Amino acid sequence: LFQFYHILTIKSFTKCQYGVIMYKNRTASGRNNLCGTRMKALRLALPQHPSQQKFASMLQLVGLDMDKNAVQRIESGARFVTDIELAGIAKVLSVTCDELLKSE
Repeated sequence: LFQFYHILTIKSFTKCQYGVIMYKNRTASGRNNLCGTRMKALRLALPQHPSQQKFASMLQLVGLDMDKNAVQRIESGARFVTDIELAGIAKVLSVTCDELLKSE
């Protein structure tokens, strides 16, 4: 019954042999988020040039349970970002969520 997991890749969608189309949650380059590259650039543009550890501490002050490793994984594109995290990151960086999602 469950032999329909033969997957064919079609651009940013995945299609199984029975025609079910599922959205792939990765960018074309394989990143798990859209905001990581922009987050890093904006973090480094802050006046205090915070390290990933310091930035994680800043995120904790707005209620996000995030450590240095989470920041590193987001910036490298290895970690997904929730909408709640995106809002907190935007608040710390003093930008809008849309600004974080802009591609360069």
